[in-house]
Amino acid sequence: MDVVLAVLAILALVVLVLLGASVRVVTQFEKGVLLRFGRLRGEVREPGLTFIAPVADRLHKVNMQVITMPVPAQEGITRDNVTVKVDAVVYFKVFDPVRVVVGVQSYEAAIAQVAQASLRSIIGKSELDDLLSNRERLNQGLELMLDSPAVDWGIHIDRVDIKDVALPESMKRSMSRQAEAERERRSRVITAEGELQASEKLAQAAEVMAAHPAALQLRLLQTVVEVAAEKNSTLVLPFPVELLRFLERATPDAGTTPSTAEVPEPRAAVPGPAARGANGR
Repeated sequence: MDVVLAVLAILALVVLVLLGASVRVVTQFEKGVLLRFGRLRGEVREPGLTFIAPVADRLHKVNMQVITMPVPAQEGITRDNVTVKVDAVVYFKVFDPVRVVVGVQSYEAAIAQVAQASLRSIIGKSELDDLLSNRERLNQGLELMLDSPAVDWGIHIDRVDIKDVALPESMKRSMSRQAEAERERRSRVITAEGELQASEKLAQAAEVMAAHPAALQLRLLQTVVEVAAEKNSTLVLPFPVELLRFLERATPDAGTTPSTAEVPEPRAAVPGPAARGANGR
């Protein structure tokens, strides 16, 4: 009886072991590819609980999520002979798990190698200005270069982005001087355009004041008021002599003040007898 119980226990243990070896769980973001004795068997296993034959079957789980792969910085020489280092990031996902398992040994390593080679090729075909300012077009070019071999492996390249462009220190200083010179040029052009517009307005104002002399006097008085209020000081304003003469001619004769009346011319004093006697000795 004890022997029978021991055999039953051993059989139950073997069944449990075989059952554990035959049960697999495929996660929601995965799909399973079944190989029986090294040969593709059946359809792709969907997420959930699946059973395989122990020892004979082998289940490969393939991640169907979007994978983010950073591409190490690649050094190259641009078309205008500038040495730069460029790194990027690749976003891709698997659309055919059978090709990924059967068609390529390690799809992630394959994508990494193709991405590095394509990045170096893009550096050699582009100029420095394109790498710095026209990255969208370069990203599209990289995506096309990667997508061609990746489709045969069952992989779809979602997008490729150039992250950073590292320049030599000498080139950074040269670009800084160039940018400073460009800003100085723009500043001078803007100043010249402002002076041109101001001169045109001043010429128009001069024409108006030439047609209306009273406007010039009003502008002069307004300027005096502004300067006095701003500087808080006393101003000495020169008065035109022509205006004084005009006022003098416009003043009636009845209004002549004592200061303008005629004064009799003084006569020479005649010495008296005492003075003549003193001088005649």
